[in-house]
Amino acid sequence: MAMQPDLFAAAGPSADWIAGVDEAGRGPLAGPVFAAAVILDPDRPIEGLNDSKKLSAKRRKMLAVQIRERALAWAVTQADVETIDRVNILQATLLAMRQACADLSRTPQLILVDGNRLPLGLPCPARAVVGGDALEPAISAASILAKTARDACCLALHAQYPCYAFDQHKGYGTALHLARLTQFGPCPAHRRSFAPVQRLLRDTPA
Repeated sequence: MAMQPDLFAAAGPSADWIAGVDEAGRGPLAGPVFAAAVILDPDRPIEGLNDSKKLSAKRRKMLAVQIRERALAWAVTQADVETIDRVNILQATLLAMRQACADLSRTPQLILVDGNRLPLGLPCPARAVVGGDALEPAISAASILAKTARDACCLALHAQYPCYAFDQHKGYGTALHLARLTQFGPCPAHRRSFAPVQRLLRDTPA
C-alpha cells in the first residue's frame, strides 16, 4: 500500500493515463487464460470497483458494462489452450497481458500489472503491484473485464461440452470437474500440460 503514492508520482503530469492490467483463468484445468487492460476516465468515475473475486457475478456484469462504456480505453485478449500447453501457463498469461496493452486504442503513460511479474515488450514504463486488483481502480477494472470474459467463455464451453459442467466449476479442479474428467476423459478444451489432465492421459490405456 505504501507504494501507491510513488506509482502516481512516477506517471508525471499525465497520471490520468494509467492502464491497469490483470488476468483471469490461470488456475483452471481447461479453457483459455484471459487478460484485460483498462485506462479509466477520471471524469467518468465508476463506483464499486474491486477485485473481481470479491464481487458477485451479477455485480461484475453490471460493472463490466460501465467499464466498457466509460473507460478511455480497454482491451480484452486471451491465450488459447494450445499456447498454454506449448509455452506454459505463466508465459501464456504474460503474452495475453502484453497483447491487451498493445490493443489499447491509446498508449498509457504507465502500466500497473497485478502480481509480481511484468510482461516483456510493454509500450511504456510499467510496475507490478501485488494485490493490485484490490488497490488500484484501473487494475480492478481490468480484473472485472477479464473475469467476465472468462466466465462467458466457460458458458460457451458448457454449451459445447455439457457433460463436464463448465457452467458450475468454470474449469477449476473441483471434485465435480475431476469426477467428470475421470468419467468422460479430457475434451479439446482441457489443458494437457496441467497435472490432473496429464495423469489421466498417462493412466488411460491407448
